[in-house]
Amino acid sequence: MGILTFSINVTLDGCVDHREGIADDETHAFFTRLMDESGAMLWGRVTYEMMESHWPAVARGDVQAPPAMREWAVKLEAKPKYVVSSTRKDFLWANSHHLAGDLRTAVQMLKDATPAGVLLGSGKLATELDRLDLIDEYKFLVHPRIVGHGPTLYQSGLPSARRLELVSATPLRNGAVTMHYRCVRG
Repeated sequence: MGILTFSINVTLDGCVDHREGIADDETHAFFTRLMDESGAMLWGRVTYEMMESHWPAVARGDVQAPPAMREWAVKLEAKPKYVVSSTRKDFLWANSHHLAGDLRTAVQMLKDATPAGVLLGSGKLATELDRLDLIDEYKFLVHPRIVGHGPTLYQSGLPSARRLELVSATPLRNGAVTMHYRCVRG
């Protein structure tokens, strides 16, 4: 059985707006490495549509991009992508699949079928999956910024606090820090 890892960019004040992080070769290399290590991506519809609106064009070469971003786009194109949505059923981007039915059952089945693990990259979906106790690890890229607005991490709340064990913390040259935590259960 694979594990479910939640990974996202977050500022020091908890903002997860993708436009507020540092987008450079180093941060793209971090997320490319995470994607390489996992067997599938998992997103909510909103995140999927944001990604779908940009990355396929980068992968095709229709949009100018630095080498690290192009590498990310090409690998993302090939990676299995699963989308949780109650409003959209058709996902035309290469290797995209609709994850339907009971959320707990569908995500557990995806984890069970993906030995290399599943990489979750949607904040709102992470809240729902954390409420179901399905997230095993967290790999945050914490950016050295305070932006003073949302959306914020877990802004709709959780029923209880999560105990986490620090696995690693690695500073990057750009001032961001990669934070890897494992969920402590029991």
